Amino acid sequence: MTIQLPHLYRGKVRDLYDAGADRILMVASDRVSVFDVVLPDAIPDKGRVLTAVSTFWFDLTADIVPNHVISVDPVDFPPDARPDADGRATLVRRTEPMRMECIARGYLFGGAWAEYQTEGTVQGRPMPIGLLEAEQLPEPRFTPTTKAEAGHDLPMTDAEGIDLVGTETFEQLRDTVLAIYARGADHAASRGIILADTKFEFGTTADGELLLIDEVMTPDSSRYWPADTYAPGGSPASFDKQYVRDYYLTLDWDHTAPAPPLPESVIAGTRARYVEAYERITGRDFADWYGAPPVDAAG
Repeated sequence: MTIQLPHLYRGKVRDLYDAGADRILMVASDRVSVFDVVLPDAIPDKGRVLTAVSTFWFDLTADIVPNHVISVDPVDFPPDARPDADGRATLVRRTEPMRMECIARGYLFGGAWAEYQTEGTVQGRPMPIGLLEAEQLPEPRFTPTTKAEAGHDLPMTDAEGIDLVGTETFEQLRDTVLAIYARGADHAASRGIILADTKFEFGTTADGELLLIDEVMTPDSSRYWPADTYAPGGSPASFDKQYVRDYYLTLDWDHTAPAPPLPESVIAGTRARYVEAYERITGRDFADWYGAPPVDAAG
C-alpha cells in the first residue's frame, strides 16, 4: 500500500493511520494470522471482506451500543489515503482501547473444548458434563481474555476481569457483549449460518464514552458454521480461518514464527469462504462493495 498518512500502528491484520482531528483511518490488510502468528501468504480481498462484514454488523448493532465508525465511503477519507484504502478502510473516532478481549461463546469449541476435556470447565466456569466438541452450550457465556501486545491472549476468570476494569464496567461489557452476540446469532441463523463464538473490542473516548471498536463478527474474529451441515462431535465446516488452522494442524509445526507457506489451494479456498460468508450474512453481492475486483479477476 502507498497510503501517504502518518502511520500509527501495525497489527496482525490492521494498520492505523493518523487522519487528524481525533480521527484514525483503520485499514484492514489481506494478512492472516493463526495461533498468533502472521502467515507469510496473504488472502486476496480479505481486508475488503472484513471491512464489509464489520460495516454491516456495526449498522445492525448501533442501537445496542454506539461504535467508533465515522464513514467507510472513500470520498470521506483524507485524499492521501485513496485509492489504496478503498473498500478496506474505515474512518473512525480515536479511542483508548480497553485491555480486555470480550468473547461470547455459544458453542463448545477451540480452546474452550480443550479445557473442558480435562477440567470440565471453560475458563474456570463449570459446564454440564457430557458435552461434545462443537455442541451448543445451555446458554451463551461471556469469557474474556487479556489483550496481549505480543504472544497469546490469556483466559480470564470473572474475578480477574473485575480486577482489571472494575465491577460496573465488567458487568456493562458482559451484558453488552451477550446482547450483541444474541443479535448476531439470530441474524446469522436466519441466513442459514451458526455463529459459534466471536470476540469484541471496546474503547473509551476522551470524555469517557464506551464505544464498540475494531471489527465486529467477521470471519477473523468469529467462528461461522453452515447450519445445514452442522453436527456436534468434531470440527464443523466453516466460513472462517478455521480452514487455515485445520491445514496447519496437519503439519509438523510448533506454532511459532515463521509459519510454513500456504498452498495455493488453501489460499483460494479461504478467499472463497470469506466472500461466501459476507454474501450469506448480508444478502449482498461482494462485487458491489467498494474496490472489489471484477468477477473474472477474482478467480
